[in-house]
Amino acid sequence: MTAFQTLKPSTLSREAFVEAFADIYEHSPWVAEKAFELGQDPSIDEIETLHQRMSDILLSADHARQLALINAHPDLAGKAAIQGQLTEASTSEQAGAGIHQCSSDEFQRFTELNEAYKAKFKFPFIMAVKGSNRHQILAAFETRIHNPVDTEFQCALSEINKIALLRLLTL
Repeated sequence: MTAFQTLKPSTLSREAFVEAFADIYEHSPWVAEKAFELGQDPSIDEIETLHQRMSDILLSADHARQLALINAHPDLAGKAAIQGQLTEASTSEQAGAGIHQCSSDEFQRFTELNEAYKAKFKFPFIMAVKGSNRHQILAAFETRIHNPVDTEFQCALSEINKIALLRLLTL
């Protein structure tokens, strides 16, 4: 188990807890709020334990709430990234994957895939990009766009939980 380096969640007030964890799930502080409501005990001072709690909250939420969280995520290499409108975490994650280094042809391909994916699934393509490069991300896009909607919805939730763990590991 891995302890948090910068804080001790079990000792935080509700306000401090929600502030610290509000954007672990992109623009969805309700996950942190619910995690706090489940009780403060020393076990949540371990990253994996708090992550499991938060993952379970997402997976047990109703479809509409899950969809809203999925839709809170920006397109990879999309307009928000180009215009500098991403959250700090999303900016760092996309930059770490080299998305900001795309050629004009690669940006065009990302744009085409983003549009086709959203037309088919009605939500953005989600991928935990840490450890991947833009070529691997495009390959995953090309593969996953052929999935059935329900499979891709579950994949998006799984990727969001991976992103959350990676974000928790930075605290």
